[in-house]
Amino acid sequence: MPELFDKHGGFRRLHSFTLATIVQLDTLRFCRRFLTFDHRDSDTKIYDPKGRQYDQMTQAGRSGRQNIIEGSERSSTSKDTEMKLTDVARASLSELRGDYEIFILDRGELPWSVHSPEAKAINAISLDDPPFKDDMVHESAKHALEQRKKYARWLDADDAVVVANAMLIIIGRALSMLKSQIEAQGKTFEETGGFSERLMTRRIETRDGQKNAAPAPDCPQCGKPMRRRRSAKGDFWGCSAFPECKGTRPA
Repeated sequence: MPELFDKHGGFRRLHSFTLATIVQLDTLRFCRRFLTFDHRDSDTKIYDPKGRQYDQMTQAGRSGRQNIIEGSERSSTSKDTEMKLTDVARASLSELRGDYEIFILDRGELPWSVHSPEAKAINAISLDDPPFKDDMVHESAKHALEQRKKYARWLDADDAVVVANAMLIIIGRALSMLKSQIEAQGKTFEETGGFSERLMTRRIETRDGQKNAAPAPDCPQCGKPMRRRRSAKGDFWGCSAFPECKGTRPA
């Protein structure tokens, strides 16, 4: 009989989660560095007196990471919800990617070509598997910061356009990973069904098993129905009126 509940959680082991963590952290940093200057005479900062762009970008970064978490935690009881939340994470990161793209265009420049040396260098970076032992939250955070160091030469640049271009590529990699996750989730759902389907199957099997079970005999002493019981010597029928009646029958 298949397990009723799927495994859930495990998001901290996903490379997509590591990248989403880097994206959220560095979007916060990007906005603090480049979106809070309220004068128009700067080449590297934009005019955002009400903080609307700041708020939208930081919220999109947060939504990308948080929906990966929530989708993973909901996977035990709803594959459908897991897929929907993973897709919300993709949509949020796609929105954020659009903001970085417009930032670059607003500076009169173009996003890096995928054939550029910078883009090739970033895309060539491989992430390490997280070395978790017994402290997932601490070790997960440490792992994300260690992986960020691989992108530091671009993310720590003084030129906002360089940082924005690096974020475009990192977000693109996260989106590709999330697309693969959704496809894998859909395949699992197709093969094993969802929690509701398995719950209904389990209920039908239990009900049919009860219908097909042999009826309980009457107690030879008082005539009341008996119940199947278990002892060290094996199963037997015991009177339902026990301990008032101690009648038994072999099973």
